[in-house]
Amino acid sequence: MDLFAFKTLLFLLSFIGCCAGTDILPTGPVDAILGRNVTLKTLLDKPEFSFLVWNFNGGTEAVNVVTVTKTALKVNPDYQGRVSVNRTNGYLTLASLKADDSGDYSLTLTTETADTTTGEIKLRVLEPVSGVVIKSSVPEAIEKKDTVVLTCSAKGSFLKFTWLNGTTPIVVDGNRLSVEGKELSSALTIRNVYRTDLVGPIYCRVANNLETENSAPFNLTVYYGPEAVTITPSKTPLVLKSGTNFSLTCSAVSSPPATFTWYHNNTIMEIGGPLLTLEKIKEHGLGDKEEPYMCKAENTKTKGTVASSAVSIRVMEGISGVTVTGPKAVLIADNSTANISCQAAAGVVEKRSWMKDGKPLAASARVVFSSDQSSVMINPVQKEDNGEYKCELSNHVSTAQNSYKMVVNYGPEAAMVKGEEKVEVNEEVTLTCSAVSVPPANFTWKFNGTATNVKGPTYVIPGAAYKNSGTYTCEANNVVTGKTTMHTHTLSVNAEGTLDGLSDGAIAGIVIAVLVALGAAIGLIIYCRQKVPCKNEDIDLRVESPY
Repeated sequence: MDLFAFKTLLFLLSFIGCCAGTDILPTGPVDAILGRNVTLKTLLDKPEFSFLVWNFNGGTEAVNVVTVTKTALKVNPDYQGRVSVNRTNGYLTLASLKADDSGDYSLTLTTETADTTTGEIKLRVLEPVSGVVIKSSVPEAIEKKDTVVLTCSAKGSFLKFTWLNGTTPIVVDGNRLSVEGKELSSALTIRNVYRTDLVGPIYCRVANNLETENSAPFNLTVYYGPEAVTITPSKTPLVLKSGTNFSLTCSAVSSPPATFTWYHNNTIMEIGGPLLTLEKIKEHGLGDKEEPYMCKAENTKTKGTVASSAVSIRVMEGISGVTVTGPKAVLIADNSTANISCQAAAGVVEKRSWMKDGKPLAASARVVFSSDQSSVMINPVQKEDNGEYKCELSNHVSTAQNSYKMVVNYGPEAAMVKGEEKVEVNEEVTLTCSAVSVPPANFTWKFNGTATNVKGPTYVIPGAAYKNSGTYTCEANNVVTGKTTMHTHTLSVNAEGTLDGLSDGAIAGIVIAVLVALGAAIGLIIYCRQKVPCKNEDIDLRVESPY
C-alpha cells in the first residue's frame, strides 16, 4: 500500500473517532528555544508496530511529518534534513526550530493486527529572552514629591517580569508601589518616591521556562533635604580668644549637598560655605558682644531651605602686658603711704586678685583696695608690709600676672650687746652688737662715753688689760630712717686666777649634797626613837663640809 494513501486513511480514522487512545506521549507542553533542537519523547519501549506516524497541526490543518514502517521511513519534504525518528522508542527530533514549528504533534501507532493508538503533545517554540532594558519616566526625582515610573521591556516568548532592589524582590502594595504587566513589558510605579527606593541598584529580571536574563543595573537620583542642619561646636555661649584658629561648621543631610549662608542676629553676613571662621567674624566688625550666629542650608534641587539653631559667640582678647607699679619714693614705716597699681596693656580684665608673699592679700584698716581692685593703698606702711606683691588678671580666655617687691625702711629697733661681763687679764674679749633694721644698721662704739674707731657690729679686745674695764656703748644707726638706738655693756677685767673659784654648778652640787645628808640624819633619829631606844651620844649630828 502507498504510504501516503495509508496516511490519508489514518487521518480519516482519527476524524471519525474509530481509534482507541492510550498514553503513549507524556503530558505537555514541551518548550524549546527558537533555532535550537528539541526531542519529543514518547512513553514507548521497543514497540511492535506496522506503522508509526508523526503528524503536526499548527492550527489550520494536520500535516504529516514522518511515517515509519518496519522497513522504510518517509519524511515530508518540508521537514527534510530537520527530522529524525528513533525506531526503538519512537522519539521525534526536530532540528533548527522555527517559530511556526509551534503547535500540536500527534503520534499514531498501528500494529500488525490493525490496532491503532494515538497520542498528542503540544510544542511551544520560544523566542530567546533578550534586550532587557529599564527606562525611567523622569531623569531625576524629588523625594516625597515626584512619581517615578520604571518600564522594563524585553524580547522573547511567554515572558515573566520580576523587579529587584539589589537581590531582593520589590514588594508592591498596590498604592505607593504598583506593577502593571504586559506581554513584552512591565511598569513599576513609585508614588511619592523615597531616597531609599531606587538606591538599589534596581534590576528587571525577565524569564520564561527556559531562560532568564537581567537588565543592566539601574539607579535613579532622588534628591532630598536639607535636613538636620546643625552647627558644631554647639556649646553656647562660646567665649573665644582673639586670634585663635577657630571656626563654626554648618552641616546638613542633603542631596545634592546643600549650600550654606551665615547670619548674625538674623542679618545675612554674605559669607558662603560651611565654615565661619573667627577671622571672618572680626572682618565684619563683630564678636565684641555675645550675640547669636546661625546658618541656613539650601538645596538647589528641592528648593528647600532650613535654618540651624543659633550659637552665641563672643570674641575676647587675651590679657597681656601686665605691669605692677609701686611707690618710687623711699618708704619709711609709720611715716609713708604706698599705692600699688596693676594694669594690662591689652585685653578685657574681668577679675583681679592680689597676693602677698604667696598668700591672699586681705583688706584692713590700713590696706584699702580700689573699687575695681586695680590698685591697693597701704597707709601707713609698717615693717610687715615688706614683701612681694603679685597681681593676677584674668578673663574667660586668659590669665596673666606680674609682681612688685616693696621695701619698707624701719628701725633700728632696740640694740643688743652680747659678750662677757667679767674676764681675767690677757683674755680675749668679743662683744657683738645687733639691731633689727631695714636697711641694715651702721654700728659705732663708745668706751666710757668716748667714741672709738671701731665700726661694725663686733668689738674685739685681743688681750684684756685693767684699763679695758668700763662701759662699752653700741650705737645702731639707720641712714634712711635717721633713727639711732644704743645699748651699754659693762666689762670688768680682773687679776689672773681671781675668777678660778667654784663654778656655779659646783656650788649648787655642794648645797644639794649637804641637804641630802641632813635629811638622812633627821630620818635616822626619828627611826631610832620609834623602834630602838637610842642614846643620844650614839648619834653624831654634825655635817662636815667636803671642803
